[in-house]
Amino acid sequence: MIAPATPANEAERLNSLRQLDIINSMPEEAYDTITELASYICKTPIAVVNIVDSQHNWFKSKYGTEITGSPRDVSFCGHTILEPDNLLEIPDAAKDERFIGNPFVTGENPIRYYAGVPLLDNKGLPLGTLCVYDFDEHTLDEKQKKALKALAKQVELLFESRRKNKILEELKGELDENNKILKEFASTVSHDLKMPLANMILTADILKVKYSNKIDKEGMDYINYLKHSGLTLSDYINGILDHYSNNRANTGKVEEFFLNDMLEDIIDLLQIAENCEINLPDNNLKIIGNTSAIGQIFMNLISNSLKYNNQEKIIIEIDCTENKDFFNFSVSDNGIGIAKEKQAGIFDLFTTVAEKDRQGRKGHGIGLSTVKKIVESLGGNIRLTSSENEGTIFEFSIKRYNI
Repeated sequence: MIAPATPANEAERLNSLRQLDIINSMPEEAYDTITELASYICKTPIAVVNIVDSQHNWFKSKYGTEITGSPRDVSFCGHTILEPDNLLEIPDAAKDERFIGNPFVTGENPIRYYAGVPLLDNKGLPLGTLCVYDFDEHTLDEKQKKALKALAKQVELLFESRRKNKILEELKGELDENNKILKEFASTVSHDLKMPLANMILTADILKVKYSNKIDKEGMDYINYLKHSGLTLSDYINGILDHYSNNRANTGKVEEFFLNDMLEDIIDLLQIAENCEINLPDNNLKIIGNTSAIGQIFMNLISNSLKYNNQEKIIIEIDCTENKDFFNFSVSDNGIGIAKEKQAGIFDLFTTVAEKDRQGRKGHGIGLSTVKKIVESLGGNIRLTSSENEGTIFEFSIKRYNI
């Protein structure tokens, strides 16, 4: 018997194998289907997806045997991986000097036939084999060999899919951790800023009341500017806290309500000017859902339609439909619109489109990101249709509750 040699790239090969993290993983139907097909096509009683580690072979999938692996120094597959580009076929192991005296050839139910195809990673490193065994002398015809190689290619695709999924899981874990840190940081900083900011705004009001007859117009303008800046920063901080707070879908109350009743309450809160026309849906849809979450969505979208509008008369149209699975809504306006090249990132945090709103103030780019987050937490999605200077339509859906 001749023990298999060690490949020249063994260190790289083992590193790739460890990154795959497949040894001792649970059985999977995708692999088991391949070994069963390999046995059927090659007309052999045994087929195995074998992983070659530093000292042992481990069977990721096996058909026709209860053995789960073997020492590498007596393995057939240890020889197979030495020629990564070739199928290794042993018609009669009892007559091959590499396997004469091998315990699998001389023991109970001795193996006589073996054929194996190396399983390569995306760099061409052999990680294991797809192999078939028989207790009798055997050979494969060309069609069988071609089929066995094709099945091996499918195993390689499964390996690559596993590798990519692991990378995605690791990235997701890192992203979740980073988001957690960012959320904690934003919350801490925002809360720490709110008290001194409130004091600054209050001090500006006190200065105006107590010293209005002692400060000239320029001085009062500075005080007004100080207060305005404080209020702007306060809005920004509240937006940050709102964005990173728990999903409203998880904290709000699910109840039955009429959409138009909610919209009328929102319009009252926004104190709509006389030059604004808001047309509610013709059908006062009865909705079962999270009132605070849905209200926050409409509050933000309607507010944006009011702020980013340069028309003498503002017109906002709200519509709704329903189907078996979703409520579907739209909010359209005749405002400034959004240029095509800026639409892709409109829902990204801190992304702003317009330089200033109707009142000459610059937005913070938090509202629409929060809206998207809430809509998705409600099981829906949101999209926009817009042309510059021709208005914007926001369409969003929420999944129906059954209570």
